[in-house]
Amino acid sequence: MAGGWSRDGAVNAQIEASIAEELERMRARGLHPSGESAIDCADCGEPIPEARRKA
Repeated sequence: MAGGWSRDGAVNAQIEASIAEELERMRARGLHPSGESAIDCADCGEPIPEARRKA
């Protein structure tokens, strides 16, 4: 596939680098999820299966 001036896989590498940088930024600011998750869905009120809550 033609990629212009970039090497093969450069777009995917940039996406992965951007995601890794953002995750690190969130961890540094304490924005990662922690603690217990909700038992019921905030949108519909249905119970969230335990396996899903622990995932």
